[in-house]
Amino acid sequence: MESLKDNLNWHPKARTPLNILIIGAGITGLTSALALSLSGHRVTIYEAANSLTEIGAGLQIAPNASRILARLGILGDVMEKANVLEHLSLRRWKDDSEIGTAPLMPGVGEKYGAPLCVIHRGDLQSTLLKALASLPIPVEIHLGKRVIAIHPNFDASIKLESGELVSGDILICADGVKSSMRQYFLSPASQSNSDGKRRARPISTGDAAYRVLIPRSQLVGDQRALELLNSNVGMRWMGPGGHIMAYPIRNNEMYNVVLLHPQKKQGRQLNGADDESWTRKGSKKEMLEWYAGWNDTVKSLLSYVPDGDVAEWNLHSHPPLPTWVNGKCVLVGDAAHPMLPYVAQGAAQGIEDAGALACVLSKLDSVDQIESALNVFQAVRKERAEKIQSSASATRQVLHLPDGEEQRVRDQRMRGAGKPKNPDLWADEQWQQYMWGVDVMREVLEAWEAIALPRCLGTIAFL
Repeated sequence: MESLKDNLNWHPKARTPLNILIIGAGITGLTSALALSLSGHRVTIYEAANSLTEIGAGLQIAPNASRILARLGILGDVMEKANVLEHLSLRRWKDDSEIGTAPLMPGVGEKYGAPLCVIHRGDLQSTLLKALASLPIPVEIHLGKRVIAIHPNFDASIKLESGELVSGDILICADGVKSSMRQYFLSPASQSNSDGKRRARPISTGDAAYRVLIPRSQLVGDQRALELLNSNVGMRWMGPGGHIMAYPIRNNEMYNVVLLHPQKKQGRQLNGADDESWTRKGSKKEMLEWYAGWNDTVKSLLSYVPDGDVAEWNLHSHPPLPTWVNGKCVLVGDAAHPMLPYVAQGAAQGIEDAGALACVLSKLDSVDQIESALNVFQAVRKERAEKIQSSASATRQVLHLPDGEEQRVRDQRMRGAGKPKNPDLWADEQWQQYMWGVDVMREVLEAWEAIALPRCLGTIAFL
C-alpha cells in the first residue's frame, strides 16, 4: 500500500464513552460498529436477518473510503482480498471498439493518498466481522431481532418485534435501502400510506440490472474471456438504453458483471406503484435476448453464466430526506442516501458516514452534546451525499444514449477520458476530485472545533 499517505491527527478515544445502538448489520452498520468501538464506545447491533450470509457481488472501494478503512486498521486485510484496477476502458456496445480510457491505479492512489480497489461484498463483510470479533471491547450482534419502532421522543429507545424495549445514548439507523426506520425522519407533509405510516416514495429510473458472477472454471478455453479475467481493467460497454460494467474480483478468480437495461413492465405493481423489491432471480434467456445485438465479447461472456445464477433488481432513485437527524437518532448509509450504481459510491458513502460519526462522537464532553454532534455530522455529510446521489442519475443518461449525433459528441469527449469535463462523471477528473479527494473525517473534526471552540471561549469570558 505504497499509495497510502495520511496526516490526520485523529486519536480515536472518546472523551465520553456512549452506549450506542445500531439497527442493521450491512456494510455501513458493521463499519460504524468498528469505528465507534475502537473509539471506546459500547456498541450493540440489532439485525432482522437470522444469519449474515456472504451475498452480493463486486463493489468499489474508492480513496474516500479506503483512507477510512486504513484508520480503522483493516485496509491491509481488505487489499489482500481485493483487485486493484489499473484503468477503465470505455467501449462501444456494437463492435467492442475502445472510445477512451480513464487511468486508475497507481495514479489515483498517489494523487489522493489512498488506493482504489474492487472487492466482493462478502469479502468486505467477512473482514469487518473478523475485525469486530478481535476488538478488546466486544460488539454484540443480535441476529433475528427486528426493530419495529423508535420511541416517539427520539431518545434512542427502540421496540423489538418480540416486544422488548431497549434504550441507549444514541440510535444509528443503518437498515438499508428498504429502511423501515426512514419514516421517522420524514416531514409531516410526507406521503401517508393506508397503514398510517409515512414513507418516502422511490421513483423508478426505468432501469433494471442483472448481476452475474462468472467463475474461472466457466471460461477455460476462451482466450479473450480469460484475458479479461486476468487483466485488472474495468470494462464499461455503452449502448442504447443500457450499459455493462465488468471487472475481475477475488484475486482474478471470478468475473463480476453488472448489466443495466430497461425495466420490464411487469416490474411494476398493478396499482402503479414502483416495485422496489429485493434482488430476485432473473432469467438468463431474457438477458441473452436483450443483449443479442451487442458485440461478440459481451455475448460470449454471458453465455458462460451458469443457469440459475442471474440476479436482477429494479433501480430507483430516492428524493432527499428533510433530515437525517431526529433527537438522538440518526439515519445513515442506504437508509439515508440510497445510491444508484452509476458512479460506484454506495458502499463508500456508507463508510464515510461511519468515519464521520466516530470522529464527532469522540469529541463529546458530556451526553448533553449528543444532538449538537449529530447535527454537525449532518451538516458535513448530507449535502455531499446528496450531490453524489444526483451525479449518479446524470451519469445514467449519458451512458444510455441512443446512437446518433448526441452519442457521437459524447464519444468524442470521452476520447480524452480522464481529462476535465468527461461526460462519464465516474471517469471525470473534476468529479473524481470531489468524490475521492474529500476527507470527511477531517471535515467533521474541523466543523466540530468551529462550534466547540467559540462555546469554550464564551464560557471563559463569562467566568
